[in-house]
Amino acid sequence: MTISAIARAALPLLLATTATAAWADPSADAQARIERIRALDDAGPQINAVIAYDPDAAAKAGALAETGILQGRTVLVKDNIDTREFPTTAGSLALKDNMTGRDAPLIANLRAAGGVVLGKANLSEWANIRSDDSTSGWSAVGGLTRNPHAIDRNTCGSSSGSGAAVAAGFAWGAIGTETNGSITCPASINGIVGFKPSVGIVSRTHVVPISSTQDTAGPMTASVHDAALLLTAIAGEDPADPVTLEASRMADYTAGLDTASLAGVRIGVMRKQTGKRADLNAVFDTALADLERAGAVLVDIEFDPDGEMYRDSFTVLMFELREEMGKYLGTIPAFAGEQTPRSLADLIAFNTAHAAEEMRWFGQDLFEQAEATTDREAYEKARANALKIAGPETLDKLLADNDVRFLLAPTRGPSWMSDLVNGDNYTGSVGFGSPSAIAGYPHLTVPMGAIEGLPVGLSILGAKWDDHAVLKAGAAYEKARTARLPAPSFERWSPAGE
Repeated sequence: MTISAIARAALPLLLATTATAAWADPSADAQARIERIRALDDAGPQINAVIAYDPDAAAKAGALAETGILQGRTVLVKDNIDTREFPTTAGSLALKDNMTGRDAPLIANLRAAGGVVLGKANLSEWANIRSDDSTSGWSAVGGLTRNPHAIDRNTCGSSSGSGAAVAAGFAWGAIGTETNGSITCPASINGIVGFKPSVGIVSRTHVVPISSTQDTAGPMTASVHDAALLLTAIAGEDPADPVTLEASRMADYTAGLDTASLAGVRIGVMRKQTGKRADLNAVFDTALADLERAGAVLVDIEFDPDGEMYRDSFTVLMFELREEMGKYLGTIPAFAGEQTPRSLADLIAFNTAHAAEEMRWFGQDLFEQAEATTDREAYEKARANALKIAGPETLDKLLADNDVRFLLAPTRGPSWMSDLVNGDNYTGSVGFGSPSAIAGYPHLTVPMGAIEGLPVGLSILGAKWDDHAVLKAGAAYEKARTARLPAPSFERWSPAGE
């Protein structure tokens, strides 16, 4: 039997991905997910999306069938988020023994809502902040994640395993984290929904950090409704993360999604952020036509971002990485029989001592730069400027000056070939996600079609704390979408029709 036949015929899933679908047997669904992981992640094409999974998840799902809003649904958790039953490695051998025995607050919320932690998802090691020359989807612990739509192509990062796992049907949903594009890019590339909420909606406590300014966790699912449901489950205040106490948070992010309408809604189209690919622009134009048929009023916007925003945001990431990493490492239990890293400098030393395993494919230039970024006054100035440009002077101004509720752009181009020797090959001129990431505003990506069988997503961007409205807009687009979405092949890429 071919790999694609295994994917289609074996292990049928009891999917419940819409508001109207029945959720009758969570135990059977969980067991089907486990069997699918065994056949397609551990064996067969070896997607490498899952680092570890709970073989008893089916029994746990059955016991939670009537608990909370999730009722036993299975969720894979990016392996930079603490869960009590698995190590939290961030993909690095330096943390292979990091069994914290604790749940991050967002995971405690997930369990209280009836969610089942199915396992840990692979990721770009250290959430892709170790080197500029990395290959997204690779970690020393989990290996290289493969795209279910074309297993020789990339999954983007850093939430690569979370995106590939949902696309492959390994879990009902997954949790990713984003600093700048790490939820939305893998969601787009793998053909699923990804939502980066406003910073403060979800707690960051006990999550391996990069930036206290930009980091957030968020849902990755098969539909906008499911993303809203998972966000509802994991959101919440956390006194240890003060920004969550400032959040304007919905009690139920699924409210009104089934009746959401775009009739008369003015939406800005970021024309300079669509790139030069005719095929991508054709898919985007189809999405725009669908939105117009749904009643949206589209407003073309020509805009070039201020380069100071990117420069100063990078300074923020470098300064905060050293500080925040030290804070996280200072809270983990000591490892038995070996030295426990307590600082970014310790991680740099570990990588140097284990270069054959950790640095065969790329180095740690960003780690080293972060360790040397110690000027607090320069950092505070850069942070204030980056936030001002990204929020008030870019997103807020574009929304107000053009009298639009949302902004649209393609999320990314199609997936590129994975290449450990040469690293990533992004289509850099596509997308407008950085201002939302830097300002901490919501960003939703929804599948809008494919190029040669490779998924591409539509980004919907909104104002800070306008998360619910962005999700409703995504649900309305989802209903209006006419493009055919590709199913994963679990095979190497080949030209369409061959």
